Amino acid sequence: MLQQEIRVRFAPSPTGPFHIGGARSALFNWLLAKKYNGKFVMRIEDTDLERSTKESEENIKDALNWLGITWDEGADVGGPYGPYRQTERLDTYNKYTQQLLAEGKAYYCYCSEEEIEAERQAQHDKGETPRYGGRCRHLTESEIAQFTAEGRKPTVRFHVIENKQIVFKDMVRDTISFDSNGVGDFVIVKSDGVPVYNYAVVIDDALMHITHVIRGEEHLSNTPRQVVLYEALGFTAPEFGHISLILATDRSKMSKRHGATSVDQYRNLGYLPEAIVNYLALLGWSPVGEQEFFSLEELVQQFSMDRVAKSPAVFDLDKLNYISAQYIKKATPEVVTELVLPHLKTAGYIDDTISVEAKAWLVSVVAELQEYISHGAEIVNHIDIFFNDEIEFENEEAVEILRDADIPQVMASFREKLQALTIVDAPAVKALLKSITKELKLGGKKVFMPLRIVLTGKMHGPDLDKIISLIGKERILARLEKTLAKI
Repeated sequence: MLQQEIRVRFAPSPTGPFHIGGARSALFNWLLAKKYNGKFVMRIEDTDLERSTKESEENIKDALNWLGITWDEGADVGGPYGPYRQTERLDTYNKYTQQLLAEGKAYYCYCSEEEIEAERQAQHDKGETPRYGGRCRHLTESEIAQFTAEGRKPTVRFHVIENKQIVFKDMVRDTISFDSNGVGDFVIVKSDGVPVYNYAVVIDDALMHITHVIRGEEHLSNTPRQVVLYEALGFTAPEFGHISLILATDRSKMSKRHGATSVDQYRNLGYLPEAIVNYLALLGWSPVGEQEFFSLEELVQQFSMDRVAKSPAVFDLDKLNYISAQYIKKATPEVVTELVLPHLKTAGYIDDTISVEAKAWLVSVVAELQEYISHGAEIVNHIDIFFNDEIEFENEEAVEILRDADIPQVMASFREKLQALTIVDAPAVKALLKSITKELKLGGKKVFMPLRIVLTGKMHGPDLDKIISLIGKERILARLEKTLAKI
């Protein structure tokens, strides 16, 4: 790898939300390029004219930038081998198509979709592998004239030599071989003149000097077609590496029924990009040793294709949340606050007119809660105690604790001492609570737990002194009276 400049590419089709599997492929390519000081190329494969959209393209680019995966060459940054959008390269593809036709390596096919489907069905009924039989391979001029007169628009098919082994070495799966008889002559240019994926990608990768292609296992069946095209066009094929599929925990293909599948969804749920990158790196790649948490720089240093697994990777949301929670804990309260703001707005806790003072208070609240969440959306499960003065007890056990005989004197002492307090910050409240335990000769649990339940309805949560100081004296006293009236 060190004898040549490593050039890799990520070439998405902008036809929908950016899938988490695509992000992992992009990451592995990027890591390989950065490890060897190579180039990462971003190419847009937009030849699916009906489904490709500018919105989807921008979504992909935004997601990659958010993850920290930047590109050295691409449609928006330029480069020496552009253009980097396939619809702007049609003249280039046509040049090579004419070359293949002139050399007899490709031919025009006038078969209708109905005729091809009938052939496939007949082969299927005989138990044969469906493939094109080559009926248009040797058309006469009169046959071509007749088809043209009928208004048929031909495709261009590549002539695959029969009885040949198509062999290539895979960085993940070692040597792989396909029988050319199972491939059959395949279409390289559609009847509208637009090249198909397997054809355009070969020309693009060759002309952009791509040295390594890391992509999903689902592309493995495309590789024999691409290998024979490289040979026919006189190009050197890159090294291929087909990484495993990402499966759901039930070992089926990830889909919407399993939860979020796109990068945008995880971003909108309030995950930090560093956590997503860390988790994606561990999906199908295993580092040396027991380390679980990696910065991008550490991933670049440690990444190697020989530690990429052949077996499918399972997307375990619990594992992602575990990793993400560690990143949330280490992040600054200001960063986490920005993650949670959209969710607090949706839940109705704040609105767009939040003041500077309220924002500062919110940052302090988030600082007490961030250890309990793995991503921004989870904040709504914990923050109610700071906003809602109508206390609801979380269970019967909590109610039972408030029936203890010492509760009245604990509450009375707390009320009296808090009313007398002039500065209600965490240290002052902590000293206040300690003085109650000392004066009443009660263990901390006999004081702290009942007060927590009366003031929040919960048996567990952030430190009580922090809760009281953040909610404030007046609201705490009002809660106390209201809750005690209930019991």
